[in-house]
Amino acid sequence: MSFVSEIPAASPEVAAAHFAARLSLETDCADVAAAMQAGQVDFVLLQVVGSPQAYARRHVPGALHLRHADITAERMASWPAETLFVVYCAGPHCNGADRAALKLARLGRPVKLMIGGITGWADEGLPFAEGPEPGRL
Repeated sequence: MSFVSEIPAASPEVAAAHFAARLSLETDCADVAAAMQAGQVDFVLLQVVGSPQAYARRHVPGALHLRHADITAERMASWPAETLFVVYCAGPHCNGADRAALKLARLGRPVKLMIGGITGWADEGLPFAEGPEPGRL
């Protein structure tokens, strides 16, 4: 028996619930890029780490810069309550997006984490924007 099969796989029902829960909390760089390319941007993309200067050097096109430390009820009141936020940070080695997602959820806001962050975006070969504005894909 291999290490793979030593512990039996979950039932299809348990697996379906698990993966549906993950997809309700996460999205990936390819799906964000596809939505942008199709003009189906029904979310607000937030880069939640780094300085304004780092954001200006390189960010995901369409992303706003709002550090997780600056996420407050007052700041988020700029958007309707049902707005879906997609947050990202530097990459798998960074927990800024998790911190931002937690803050948004505690504020009662719908949120997903873009897994991979800037590192994932680069790994997909997707273009970056430069400058102080969100830019376009």
